[in-house]
Amino acid sequence: MNATAGPPRPAPAVAGLLLAAGGGRRLGGRAKALLPAGPGGRPLVERAAGVLRAAGCAPVHVVLGAAEAEVRAGARLPGCVPVSNPDWASGMGSSLRAGLASLEPTAAAAVVVLLVDQPRIGPAAVARVAAAYTAGGAGLAAAAYDGVRGHPVLLGRRHWAEVAAGATGDRGARDVLARAASRGELALVECGDVAAPDDVDTPADLALLDEPRAGWH
Repeated sequence: MNATAGPPRPAPAVAGLLLAAGGGRRLGGRAKALLPAGPGGRPLVERAAGVLRAAGCAPVHVVLGAAEAEVRAGARLPGCVPVSNPDWASGMGSSLRAGLASLEPTAAAAVVVLLVDQPRIGPAAVARVAAAYTAGGAGLAAAAYDGVRGHPVLLGRRHWAEVAAGATGDRGARDVLARAASRGELALVECGDVAAPDDVDTPADLALLDEPRAGWH
């Protein structure tokens, strides 16, 4: 007698973590989360959070810092959990630590970390990186552009403590990923055909925000 197969197991939950606390020092102190993006001029944080949701990440946590009150009041972030980082001015590392801590009580088995200021990265790239865990079992993964490591990155839960311990100043998961790569334990996921890693850091980069569909494949 054949044993009856049980119900299929649900796919492991991959959360989304958006780092959107930056104050835009080289942009004259304009909070990056509030930069107007696309024809409607909606805050950039909305688009980036929407990328994570569209890629199937859940839950989606959004770390806020610079102009947090204005972001909370003016940005539409349905289905997202805002996370305060009062130490945002110390660098991205503090935002990564705050975001990972906020996800600890959830059932997420891994998290895809996205930066708010890379508008040419869309759901297709995020979904590919997430699939490195859900389909490939990778504990650490990163998008690659012509073979060069970039964002977003995926961090399996068992690596969160190590990442948080090394996240200081503007250093996020870089050291952990570099060590994993040296051991052949980092999955690089080529995304150059569907996205580009351009950052909005200077006034000259603001033109990237007029390309609302770039990377949205």
